[in-house]
Amino acid sequence: MSQDLNYLKETPSQTAGPYVHIGLAPGAAGFDIYRQELGWDICGPNANGERVRIEGVVIDGTGSPIKDGLLEAWQANATGIYAHPEGGGDVEEGFRGWGRVITDFETGEWGFDTVKPGATRGRNVGMQAPHINLWIVARGINVGLNTRIYFDDEMDANAADPVLNLIEWERRRATLIAKRTDRDGQIVYRFDVRLQSENETVFFDI
Repeated sequence: MSQDLNYLKETPSQTAGPYVHIGLAPGAAGFDIYRQELGWDICGPNANGERVRIEGVVIDGTGSPIKDGLLEAWQANATGIYAHPEGGGDVEEGFRGWGRVITDFETGEWGFDTVKPGATRGRNVGMQAPHINLWIVARGINVGLNTRIYFDDEMDANAADPVLNLIEWERRRATLIAKRTDRDGQIVYRFDVRLQSENETVFFDI
């Protein structure tokens, strides 16, 4: 005997809303919940290595900055070791290796201070050039976007990086390269994320 089955419909997809700031960066939304915001300290004050600042803006398909985005970053330390039991070596005491920042509500700019990571050993892919992993969510983004920040003063390492070499076109690889400047004695890398356009940033399906 056959029986008709009633299947529930999929729930509609939702984009990140105001809860992103309230739940993940409450201080920016005006809520004094934590003694210290979670994730603002990328590497910790006593981490070894070259201190750098990473700055940028997330740009939408119209060329406008996104002012309600949230970015999470995770990275290895200056010797290429992640702050994780499976990070590939002895974890540096006090090194966090993870952080969370939001875009400025007025300008859309974001930035964080950290140490420049060292080369890392990937899973079954050999050595990888120094890089920072980046995850981005914002209104209008249905699924969080994963990308990487590489450094323009690591040309030899970048040329040999197995992940960058998976990208066929060199001009597309360039969307993952942060540009170094020196500002009043501080090392600053600029990394703008473009969600659409012919210069759209390369995103990874992981």
